[in-house]
Amino acid sequence: MTPPDDLETVLARLHRAAADEQHLGATASLRIAVFLGLDVLTIDLINGAGTLELVWCDPAEGPGPELDDLQFTLGDGPTLEAVQHGYTVTEPDLVTTDQARWPLFLPAAMQSPARAVIAAPLRARGRTIGALTGYRATSGAMTSSQARDFHRVRQGLLPLLLRSAQSSATGDSGLRHYREEVQQAAAFLAAGLAIPPEQALARLRARAFCHDRSLTDTARDALTRRLQLDDHNPYA
Repeated sequence: MTPPDDLETVLARLHRAAADEQHLGATASLRIAVFLGLDVLTIDLINGAGTLELVWCDPAEGPGPELDDLQFTLGDGPTLEAVQHGYTVTEPDLVTTDQARWPLFLPAAMQSPARAVIAAPLRARGRTIGALTGYRATSGAMTSSQARDFHRVRQGLLPLLLRSAQSSATGDSGLRHYREEVQQAAAFLAAGLAIPPEQALARLRARAFCHDRSLTDTARDALTRRLQLDDHNPYA
């Protein structure tokens, strides 16, 4: 797919894809963040376990998955706040943000390129189903037109997300499950230790946090048996 020339072209493609009843996979090659003055866009959806799962990122690689992983591991941050409270979160300068707001995420984010963030809940049928989050490597507030366009993109993506959610049962949702290995590792540990999956996931997150490693890398260690978490040493 040829890259679009401007945001209006992006929005037209989103609307056309929605009219054709396509899912989010139809936007896989679209670059959207740059037209909003952002360096990264991410989409998280609430999965069946009630936790947030990263399913889309523009660009697909880079700091987006890392920043999302930090929030999932540490338990605070802008995406989580937007979902939990149902409002748009904006911080134009993460360096000067009150650390009490996100006491765990902010120090970790300072090791990443992110210096400004906006996160907005994705809502459908009267409930929050996830969040759209944007990061920028330079501090400063979005302009009014950029903020308006951010919400236009959010609305344009929503029908495609709903189509993806409806198609997830068949495996043809067009979503990339960035933390699939984490869920697999949690299920593996839960079965091996005879504990609930959410408890196994908590152990993985604690291990990643204590050893300053990514949750994905920690999950891979568990799946390949390089990591042993048992009742005698659950977080070692």
